[in-house]
Amino acid sequence: MLSLTPSQVRLGWSATNKAEAIRLVGQVMVESGFISPGYVDSMLKREQVSATFLGHGIAIPHGLPEARHLVLQTGVVVVQFPAGVVWSEDGHAHLVVGIAARSDEHLQVLANLTGVLDDEARAVALASTLDTAAIIQALQGSSALPEEQDAPVFEGLSLQVLSPSPHGLHARPATTVVEVVRRF
Repeated sequence: MLSLTPSQVRLGWSATNKAEAIRLVGQVMVESGFISPGYVDSMLKREQVSATFLGHGIAIPHGLPEARHLVLQTGVVVVQFPAGVVWSEDGHAHLVVGIAARSDEHLQVLANLTGVLDDEARAVALASTLDTAAIIQALQGSSALPEEQDAPVFEGLSLQVLSPSPHGLHARPATTVVEVVRRF
């Protein structure tokens, strides 16, 4: 599983706009050895193609598939903007998770993000926490809620979702699928 370290989490930052926030997140990704600097331009272009704001103050900027060659190593970084950054007409981003993916290792982090998206109070708490460990635990899934830990496991049951896109579902539609499946 993909590991998130304290050096990949930055707290208390500010940005005047979304482009500046993406550049700051990209710089942390460069410093972490995940991407070549040119990948940041792809992250900015991706935002023009498809907004990466998920809701509850969380955005997941990442590059376009054709820039995958600029990813040096799969990884994620988190930059917290307590005052928020206007991300879209849907809201402000307070927690920005930059994603560099050469493989599917980052998918567990995205799955764990859906847990944060389902809990607005938790998202608000992470947006202002002074504890990097709280963010790491939330994204690595090591702080599961008690009812999640006690949920029954139905071995052998599975659901296959076929995506019309060769790159799979983005986080928002995938979250919707998960919400529907949870009802059953």
